[in-house]
Amino acid sequence: MAGMDDFVSDSDSDYTSYWRDWFISSRGNEYYCEIDEDYLTDRFNLTGLNTEVQYYQYALDLITDVFDLDCDDEMRETIEKSARHLYGLIHARYIVTTRGLAKMLEKYKKCDFGKCPRVMCHSHPLLPMGLSDVANQKAVKLYCARCEDIYNPKSTRHSAIDGAYFGTSFHNILFQVYPALVPPKTTERYVPRVYGFKVHAAAALVRWQNKERGEMRRRLRKMEVDSGFTKLDGEDDDEDEEEDEDEELEDAMDHNPAAVVQYRGAGEVATLQ
Repeated sequence: MAGMDDFVSDSDSDYTSYWRDWFISSRGNEYYCEIDEDYLTDRFNLTGLNTEVQYYQYALDLITDVFDLDCDDEMRETIEKSARHLYGLIHARYIVTTRGLAKMLEKYKKCDFGKCPRVMCHSHPLLPMGLSDVANQKAVKLYCARCEDIYNPKSTRHSAIDGAYFGTSFHNILFQVYPALVPPKTTERYVPRVYGFKVHAAAALVRWQNKERGEMRRRLRKMEVDSGFTKLDGEDDDEDEEEDEDEELEDAMDHNPAAVVQYRGAGEVATLQ
């Protein structure tokens, strides 16, 4: 009898990853990682999912390869759909565990999720994320840690994946657990030019953005908080000069409230009347 039990156990063990292997290797499912069997069989990890998935128990049996219901093709297709949905919901919970984060980290390092399409990010790898933790609300998006923006997947197969299968917190948790992966931020940006000259409207916008960024940095420095931005060549000198000019302007305005400040070209002070 013991020998028969051992045989059944071995047989189940050899077969248990079949559905998961098929699911992970299917085209369009490259964003998923394989969930460990121990996690799937621990009912505590599945708390509450029975109310969100149709034919929950049959779907779970299919995922763990103990499904033995004799049913027609239509019923089988319905259970199959429920199994994919259930796997996605479990996946969102699994990838924020220690083991799940490690698996997703390996995929991230191999750029399995794609690279940032922004030129200034220099092909930085992306991470899948959701805009909602509720299923059937938003499709999966891709997050770039360098520019801190999100993008749509290139493939239509990936665009059909529910964002709730990755959740809204996974990408942030990954960088908290692995802080060394956080890339340095940069102020590098594209500046539109016509025959070498900056386009006026865009140049004005860039000047405004640089001014706002400079003010934020000064406030952070006063609070002794690291801004996290890398500095380009000569940027420190420019900021110091801007700070000196701002202080001179403030002093002048304090002593002469009727002062009129005129600007020319790139925003240099022309006259103080």
